[in-house]
Formats: sequence, structure tokens, C-alpha cells
Amino acid sequence: MNQTRVFLIFAWLAVATLLWMEWGKERAAVGNTPATSAAALATQTPVGSVPSAGDGTPTVPNAPGMVAAAAPVKPVASDPVVTVATDVLRIEMTGGEIRQADLMGFPSEAAEGSAPVRLLDQAAGRYFVAQSGWAGNSAAPSHEAGFRPVGDARRFTLAEGAQSVQVPFEWTGAGGVTIRRTYTFTRGEYAVTVRDEVVNAGSQPWEGYVYRQLRREPRALSRGGPMNAEQYSYQGAAWYSAAEKYEKRDFEDIADDGPLNRQVTGGWIAMLQHHFFAGWIPQSDQASLFVLEHGAGQFEIESRGPAFNVAPGATAATEARLWVGPKLVKQIEAQGVPGLERAVDFSSYSIFATLGSWLFWLLDAIHSLVGNWGWAIIGLVVVIKLLLLPLSTAQYKSMARMRKFQPRMAQLKERYGDDRQKFQQAMMDLYKKEKINPVGGCLPLLVQMPVFLALYWVLLESVELRHAPWILWINDLTARDPYFVLPAINMAVMWAGQKLAPMSGMDPMQQKMMQFMPLVFGVMFAFFPAGLVLYWITNAGIGLAQQWYMTRKYADNAARA
Repeated sequence: MNQTRVFLIFAWLAVATLLWMEWGKERAAVGNTPATSAAALATQTPVGSVPSAGDGTPTVPNAPGMVAAAAPVKPVASDPVVTVATDVLRIEMTGGEIRQADLMGFPSEAAEGSAPVRLLDQAAGRYFVAQSGWAGNSAAPSHEAGFRPVGDARRFTLAEGAQSVQVPFEWTGAGGVTIRRTYTFTRGEYAVTVRDEVVNAGSQPWEGYVYRQLRREPRALSRGGPMNAEQYSYQGAAWYSAAEKYEKRDFEDIADDGPLNRQVTGGWIAMLQHHFFAGWIPQSDQASLFVLEHGAGQFEIESRGPAFNVAPGATAATEARLWVGPKLVKQIEAQGVPGLERAVDFSSYSIFATLGSWLFWLLDAIHSLVGNWGWAIIGLVVVIKLLLLPLSTAQYKSMARMRKFQPRMAQLKERYGDDRQKFQQAMMDLYKKEKINPVGGCLPLLVQMPVFLALYWVLLESVELRHAPWILWINDLTARDPYFVLPAINMAVMWAGQKLAPMSGMDPMQQKMMQFMPLVFGVMFAFFPAGLVLYWITNAGIGLAQQWYMTRKYADNAARA
């Protein structure tokens, strides 16, 4: 089988599949839909359980400030704003809401001196906040009002040499119940620990449940060409439960697919976007109810629960982590939370997600040795080529044997003329007799197509490669080549491959179509991430050298046979 023909066919199928998978752009979210109404908490709620009705079925109690409001909730005068600065985060918050979060190690643009990425924000068009409060039968603080800073400090900074900084808040009700909330920010980490302790110093039982939610407006995506990475990355809600595993809905599906009422122990909820996300990770041994809401152009995912019935003189506590930051694989895995690694969305398709995680592990291991992501991509190709060397050797042997028997195939074609059935049968008999595998040259290509597609997702999603330079003019491997040099090199490599393996056996029309394929691929790859084009060129270049050597070697062997 002609290698160039097979290569181009499968490469074209790969690009067509990739474009089909990525063509579903994020559309404007459907707004102006009222939020779902819900029942209140039952009178009797077991301590540490999810809010439930008398028959034990989950209910969806309405937490304060649901997204049916026409505009973001404005802080009241009694909600002092506190600022927190660590080595990786700069935060503005109240006791119930983190309303602004800058990621200090991630500039918003590749240009020097660019402002840091602002992940959480209250500005119109970029609204994205993390909120937490209490609700229930008894008086309780909501995310809108109630929690007061402990002490006079309004600015907290992680001191040099310190490993963490704590930011305490407190609410005290008229019945003698106090809820103490402590945010703990840790050096080098994007996971913020939020601990609530309920202390009932009154004479009556206190009933309530904690809720934690993420609320946002869909982002206006940047424009940067038809294959701009952000245009095709996932944006929407995601959650994980032990029973159903990883699930997600983009903003349009939240509006169309109806409510989510999922009772979960542990798990996590998140709002994902390109390279970054925010997510609540409830205490692993406590139950809650995962809920999706939408309305007035805003979308919300919420974890409601656990609920507590705190007797006089008793205490109760609940803890969660809030991730506000980049999709750093190693830090996410270090949280030890089942399924949280899926927040790095290497694909909606599990096979590509799994393969993508393996490729990233290998890519990261090579990067730790060479210190540059561009050279790491080249190293990845070399490793893959070495792993596929036995298949490649078999491929070129098969091609050489096929060329050896071309004259006999021509004789068969002349003998049977237009009787294609007899010709095909005779050719298959020849293959069987001479032990020729007619598809032996395709196998390495079949193996590489999933690798190519999975690597596309890795380069699309890996924040580690964001703004990562290679050499000279390539300043961002996740963006397209600004001068189209790599696509031009790819065209030259494909053209050389065609010259090395002439397209004999094709009709004239097929030959003309194949001759245009380097140009077609050059235009296609002009809009792909530079790192992906680098992978493809390196793979094709090594393959071209391998083809030249192996073809000469086995062609000579075939001629002597």
C-alpha cells in the first residue's frame, strides 16, 4: 500500500475529526429564565445529613440570593471588605463571598508587564464569584450579610517565611448561637480551606445547613482565528460524585436540560474555563445536594448541605476547600480528591482524556529533563517513534514486498481485465501465498491518529504550556505560529514525502488531488497551536528520514531476492 496515500488519507481524517469535534462553539447563554423554586427545610433534619423531606427524599431549599435576582448582589454597609495577599493569590472578599481573585503567577497577556489573570470578578461581562452562607429554620448568616471580621484588621498578607495566613470571621445570633468561619490561605497553593464551627451557647436547639456556590456570567471569548484555543475549550459547570463520576454541562445545556438535584457524599463542584477554574470541594464524609440554577443571564452550581441540629451547649463543624486558580495537574492531584483531575478537561471522550493524561505525564517528565516545552514536544515524538519502531520496520518491509510484486499484480490486472471480482480474488491469493499483509503499512498510522488527537487536547488545555516559548519567534506554543513558518515547513516535508514515494497506481484525478494536499494541510495548520504543528513536523520529518533509509534498505533486499 502506498505510504504517502495512506498517510494523507489518515491525516485528513484526523483533521476532519478534530474539526468536527471542536466545531461546536460556545454560544451565548440563554438568559431571562426564572430560577427554580424549591421547598424549605424539613422540621426535623438529622445532624450532618443533606436537607430532606419527611419521607427522606431530597428537597431543594432556596438559599438566599439565588440567581433569579436581576443583578449581582451588592454588598451592604455591614459587610466589610477584606483583602488577602499571598505569593500566588490576591483576594478581595467578605465573610460570605470571594468577589475578586487575581492569579499573581499568570499574566493575562504574553507581553511583559501584563496584569495578572483575574479569575473572580464582579465586573459586568466577567461576573464570577464564590459564595458560602447558612440557611434553615433558625436565624443564620447568608453570603450576603452576617459574617463580620474578627478584630480590626482588613488587610492580610502572607508573611515572609510563613506557610499560611488565617482570615477569621464570626456571626452571632440573638439566641446565643455563634458561627465562626476561618479562611486559611497556604503558601504556593490555590486551594483555600474554609472551616465553619457552630457553637450553640443558647437554650434552644439551632437548625441550619451550609451552602457553597459558584455563580457566573458566561465569558466573552477572545478572538484569534478559526482555531483559537479558547474558542474551542470547555466553558461551563462540572461536578463529580462517587456514583456518577465526572459530569458537566455547558451554559446552554444548563438552560435546556432542566434542574440537577444530585445527593452526594463528598465530591466536588466547579465552573470551568480555558486554563483556569474555581471549585468547591466539600468535606469528604459529609452529604450535600448538588444543584444547578440559571436566570437573568447568570448560572450557578451549588452544594447545599450538610444540615445540622445543634443542641444547647453543643458544637458542630464543617469544612470545605475552595480552589481558585489554574489547572495545574500536579497541584490538583496533590489535593487527593477523587476525580478532581478531570477539571483538566483533556476531552469529553474518556479514551482521549485517558490518553491525554498519559501523554501529559510523559511530556512533563521530558520537560523536567530539558527545561523547555518545545524541546519536550520533540522529545515526546522521539519516544513515540522508538516505541513504534517495530511497527515502522514491519511497515517498510511490507511496502518493499508490495513493490516487488507490482509486476505480477499488473499481469493479474491485464489477465482479468474489467472483472474486478476475479482480479481481487487472484490478488488476495497472491497475498496469502507470498505472506503479504496489504494493510501492514497502515498500522503505525492508525496508532498515531489517537495520539495526535489526544495531544491536541493536551496542548489546548495544559496551562503549564500557556505562553510557553520554544525558540526564536515561537513565544507561545499554545497559540498559532505568528509568521506561519512551521506550517510552511510542514508543507515542504509533505511534498518531499510525496516525491520519495511516487503515487503510482492512482488514477490521474487522484494524483492531482494528492498533489494539492500539502497546500491544504499548510492552510489548515496555519491556525493550529504552534506546539501541535511542531509535533506533526517532527513526527513527519523523522518519518521521512526513516522512510528514505528503510525504503532503500528493503528495496535493495527486494531487488536481490
